Amino acid sequence: MNAASPQTSMSDEPLTHANKDESSHDDSSAETSPTQLSHIARMACLGGGHGLFATLRAARTLSDDVSAIVTVADDGGSSGRLRKEFNSIPPGDLRMALAALAADDPEGRLWESVLQHRFGGRGALAGHAVGNLIIQGLIDVMGDEVEALAEVAKLMRIRGRVLPMSPEPLDIEAEVAGLEDDPRVVSPVRGQVAVATTPGQVRRVKLIPENPPSSAAVIDAIMNADVVTLGPGSWFSSVVPHILVPDVVKALQETQAHKVVVVNLVAEPGETPGFTVERHLHMLQQHCQDLSLDTVIVDEHSVTGTRERMHLSRAAANFGAELTIGDVRHDDEQGRWLSTHSPRKLARVLSEVYSAAQEQKSVRRTK
Repeated sequence: MNAASPQTSMSDEPLTHANKDESSHDDSSAETSPTQLSHIARMACLGGGHGLFATLRAARTLSDDVSAIVTVADDGGSSGRLRKEFNSIPPGDLRMALAALAADDPEGRLWESVLQHRFGGRGALAGHAVGNLIIQGLIDVMGDEVEALAEVAKLMRIRGRVLPMSPEPLDIEAEVAGLEDDPRVVSPVRGQVAVATTPGQVRRVKLIPENPPSSAAVIDAIMNADVVTLGPGSWFSSVVPHILVPDVVKALQETQAHKVVVVNLVAEPGETPGFTVERHLHMLQQHCQDLSLDTVIVDEHSVTGTRERMHLSRAAANFGAELTIGDVRHDDEQGRWLSTHSPRKLARVLSEVYSAAQEQKSVRRTK
């Protein structure tokens, strides 16, 4: 792990392409030439939803072996319906991770579109994503979630794998203030959708059941990785849950990988309204005081001045990490900032962070 040191700053030239949503074919198809990016042998990316999608799109340009480790607490929409009917892990975030890692060629893009396609109409299939049904069908036939996801990965020619954070479906329960007349009263709110949309302020979350198991595949992916990323994403429902799984925390403590947290660009309505970048980091530490990191990546547009940079450096140092401030935000062809990460820009910053870490190791070996 790197000792805390003064922050570094990285920037990228403005994008000139039209923006698309993180979950579509965005600027990752217009990436910097691979010869200009560091190759990372193995990466493990922890998260869920659209935030993990962006990280995986960045990772697939840097590595030929990417493990996506995905939260399994979704209880809404198509995933929630399948979870309730089959008492299985919700497939939605797993589907999105598979789509993010699909081969970047016409066949891969076709399969990505198929997995992400949702049925319309008013019948029994309305609202279901095709990929969710494929994953659930394979789980039923094969009897194993990891093997089922591996089969879909083969179909999509993914260089890596997608793994559920835990082999059992989980619930999120939050302690929420501001739901009663007395603002000091904290009320429990259970369920990912309910937590994400609460009008109160989330103070803390836990998983139900508490201390859930992980799997050997997840632990191996973290232990064998050269780089492990956590975030961005819905902070309490996609990011924090990973550090509430004891096996995952132990692996993060023991791995020799370079550990990176990518902080959200903006506060998210429902889960983190009014959160500063620094408060995102404080919440991580509040939920896992033993968490150690090497790098914290913050978008340069999220930091307003020298004083805030100083506070963020201190917050990163609490994890034993360096603060890296770089340009990782999407902007459209007119230069307008959007509230999503750019896979192309994030790949560049991750590449530079990894290269710097390797150089530091090389210097230490020669001394």
